[in-house]
Amino acid sequence: MYQVITAIADALFITSNLGEIKKVNRAAQKLFGFSEEELINQPMSLIIDDTQVLTQAIYRHSSFKQNSQNFEVVCRTKTREKRLIAFSCSVIPKKIKGLEDIVYIGRDVTARQHREQRTSTQYAITRILSESQSVKQGIPQILQSICQNLGCDLGELWTASQYIGTSVQGDSINAVLRCVEIWSSRVISVREFKAITWQTTYTPGVGLPGRIWIRRLPLWIQDITKDGDTRRSQPAAETGLHAAFGFPILDDSEILGVMVFFSRDVQPKDKDLLQLVGSIGSQVAQFIKRKQAEDALVESEERYRDLFENANDLIQSINASGHFLYVNRAWRETLGYSEAEIANMTVFDIIHPECKQDFLQRFYRLLSGEKFNQIKSAFVTKDGQTIFLEGNINCKFVEGHPVAVRGIFRNVTQRLAAEKALRRHQEETERLLLNILPAAISKPLKQEPANIAEDFADVTVLFADIVGFTEITASMSAIQVVNLLNQIFSAFDRLTEQYGLERIKTINDAYMVVGGLPTRRLDHAQAIAQMALHIQTAIALFNTENNQNFNIRIGIHSGSVMAGVINLNNFTYDWGDTINIASCMESQGLVGKIQVTEDTYKYLCDEFLLEKRGEIEVKSKGKMTTYLLIGKKR
Repeated sequence: MYQVITAIADALFITSNLGEIKKVNRAAQKLFGFSEEELINQPMSLIIDDTQVLTQAIYRHSSFKQNSQNFEVVCRTKTREKRLIAFSCSVIPKKIKGLEDIVYIGRDVTARQHREQRTSTQYAITRILSESQSVKQGIPQILQSICQNLGCDLGELWTASQYIGTSVQGDSINAVLRCVEIWSSRVISVREFKAITWQTTYTPGVGLPGRIWIRRLPLWIQDITKDGDTRRSQPAAETGLHAAFGFPILDDSEILGVMVFFSRDVQPKDKDLLQLVGSIGSQVAQFIKRKQAEDALVESEERYRDLFENANDLIQSINASGHFLYVNRAWRETLGYSEAEIANMTVFDIIHPECKQDFLQRFYRLLSGEKFNQIKSAFVTKDGQTIFLEGNINCKFVEGHPVAVRGIFRNVTQRLAAEKALRRHQEETERLLLNILPAAISKPLKQEPANIAEDFADVTVLFADIVGFTEITASMSAIQVVNLLNQIFSAFDRLTEQYGLERIKTINDAYMVVGGLPTRRLDHAQAIAQMALHIQTAIALFNTENNQNFNIRIGIHSGSVMAGVINLNNFTYDWGDTINIASCMESQGLVGKIQVTEDTYKYLCDEFLLEKRGEIEVKSKGKMTTYLLIGKKR
């Protein structure tokens, strides 16, 4: 057991039920800096800061018999350095009740705590800088955020001007530093320390603020009470302040101010923390410079306010975070927002959701220096209406930093509505024209309304007739007959559209469709054949769904056609013999079969199964060899 205790990597303490240390391992001695002799028979409160947590762990040890207790607690090393330790706590039962020992196994999680603190600090500072409207609004929040996230008790801002953000008079080497902002936590009484601080001034190189000012680098003081600052060392000691660090607010080579932070703890130098606060100092400097430029811009633009206020176009100026610097009267009246509402809004709050992604991309490209001639966007008014805008935007830069994105927009909502109505009217006109003429004829007719005539040498015509329809529907009402035909021909129309064919007309219960007209195509016969086979399937499905027994007879022929348009009221096809032969193929065909001529057979024989029927008599043509279309070859 002793060997296990000695070798374990985590710190181990065994105490009595009253918290008196009975045994420790080497890891515990190394972690806290005490020797075994210095720890044995001492209370655990020697190393644990929060005695309340320790008391609960000791006096509620009876519950540990069921479950081990885990807690994180702030501890102190021999040198009073603060450490965050994660303890697991359990009881060693004994026969005599009340004499149980308690085992503490602790792991140092200070590094994890520091990482979390620094991440949260960086996030908080970034948020403050993006949301603050002014330097005076942002600086106190920054001091408070750094103190609270990094465990400091007091934060100060020192600068050589009346307040940071105003120009430093004269050479910065001869500047006189004054404290212009202080934030402190409530756990310490700093009234006297603050009073002395407000009255204290430093020259470059003197005191912690002066040394940071002259060095232009972050600086760490392990114990400010031993630093030799005669003006504030003693007040700091009386207040209980010890560790201190500070960093410059530095923009390139220009120093704007110094931030200094104090803690009640004596802490060794933390290089990672100094690197972090150095980065924060640069961020704050850029924020101040940007605000300075924005203020100068607003001031310089005052002379143009009257002109802007009387303009009919919507004029706006926003900063790099999207907050409004200025909007004119037309902007306010068009969008309906009050000045008080605008002060708490960003431009991203009023961008229409469908335009937001594009606007964001353009906005950030503007900030990076890209230029745009004209943009289109949409804003949402206070009452929820969408306003469409066209205009120009540009970005103003000061010393390479974007300070304002300015835009002049024209309200084009009514114009776009009129254009949309015109397009709708044109589409309706085209739709009506297409109902009269095929697309290939209507398009050139719209472009040049002269006579159009065109010869189509290779087309294929299909006739389909419902056999015995008149007899079957004799007992039905006219409405019932129309409904049946509508179902059948609607199915045929869908097939016509599917195969890219052109329905010519319907005559009672007959249906005529052509392939290769008015749009020429090499596979006109194949497309007609596919549709013919699907017509048979469609009729079978219709019979099943409607409890009918209709049969279809189909005839197909391939030949030439002349199409002509005299005017919008006189459009015609000159079919010649093509339509007569196709009609004969249907009328002299077999019920439930597809009869094709030899001309069509030549187009289909390579891809489709056909069966020779023989010769039939065709009026004005004599005997013609015909074939029956069976299906498509696999």
